[in-house]
Amino acid sequence: MTFTSPHDRLLDRLGEVAVRIGLNVAPGQQVVITAPLDAVPLVRRITEHAYRAGASLVTPLFSDDAMTLARFHYAPDAAFDVAAGWLHEGMARAYREGAARMAITGANPVLLSQEDPDRVARANKATSLAGRPAMELITSFATNWNIVACATPAWAAQVFPDDAPDRALARLWDAIFLASRVTVDDPVAAWAEHNAALHRRADWLNARRFAGLHFTGPGTDLTVGLADGHLWAGGSEPAQNGIVCNPNIPTEEVFTTPHALRVDGHVRATKPLFHQGTLIDGIAVRFEGGRIVQAQATQGLAVLERILATDDGARRLGEVALVPHSSPISQSGVLFRNTLFDENASSHIALGQAYTKCMLDTDGQTPEQLAARGANSSFIHIDWMIGSAEIDVTAITRDGGREPLMKHGEWVNTP
Repeated sequence: MTFTSPHDRLLDRLGEVAVRIGLNVAPGQQVVITAPLDAVPLVRRITEHAYRAGASLVTPLFSDDAMTLARFHYAPDAAFDVAAGWLHEGMARAYREGAARMAITGANPVLLSQEDPDRVARANKATSLAGRPAMELITSFATNWNIVACATPAWAAQVFPDDAPDRALARLWDAIFLASRVTVDDPVAAWAEHNAALHRRADWLNARRFAGLHFTGPGTDLTVGLADGHLWAGGSEPAQNGIVCNPNIPTEEVFTTPHALRVDGHVRATKPLFHQGTLIDGIAVRFEGGRIVQAQATQGLAVLERILATDDGARRLGEVALVPHSSPISQSGVLFRNTLFDENASSHIALGQAYTKCMLDTDGQTPEQLAARGANSSFIHIDWMIGSAEIDVTAITRDGGREPLMKHGEWVNTP
């Protein structure tokens, strides 16, 4: 293939990595892609590589910021309790029948920051309810899936507000290419090496079988119990259909399932949360018996409170992840204002639905049995960052002992 510029070459490499490493598309497999309109060039590269890998059909579904805003500006109030259930049902059917899921992120991180927070929360809740069947298939790893990023003008303007639009867009692309490990001569080999390192760390944690984690630092004194029979994961993982894929590109984390009833203490976010077009900053919460009983935020508190009111599981944790402060994304110094990247710059927790794939011996277990082991259930799954160079993590052993795990945000005593 002939490329007209270095950017085109890197864009093609990102498309190749998304297909070969992210999804690992199987011959004959269908692929469903969701993406913003600005991502059309990347979608075309991914589509080409998917067909080269043997995909039988690639179906793109596009979103548009202007159309999203039109709803908030002109739709009747009742419209914000409506979601396209038929579309989500169709996507869930596609995944049940073996289609791979590709999500391209790149929307304006503060698109809805000036809109009525009640309407934003209602629209998010309606979408979460409608999307529950599809989300359960993703969180249980029923099929191979991946999230990858595309730089867009609106996103770039938020990340580099002091630059001219063209310069901001170019800088964001450079940061995405670097974080996604496609700037090297052989990105596929680089990803294989990176995955092996993440697997070694997850294997070490699984062999230790810790009972919990204790996070301490400025504004944070939080104990997170781990689910009974929890399993650490990181990097590439086999889906239930047998295909090994990388759910996130980039990724720097190892993560597992916390126990929904065994989280106590207080924690302060170390980075702002950008959630579905709204900014929530200065988050500080207190847990008792696994449940958030007090929540504060310096910005976006109304949206946070509505998120926590989504359902019974929205105030409990579904994921805990460890990321060293020295991760390439953290060291870049870029606040991406996008969870896919910012969560890989910092250890984090997630409110809501647990990843049951991060639990041993789940075959045949009912939702009630999984809940008894600590797996949380919710319509949401929202990551927010709690790690930094000032945060220590201590492992709690099954006999109540304590072992240092991370000091000043860096791993100690692990591979």
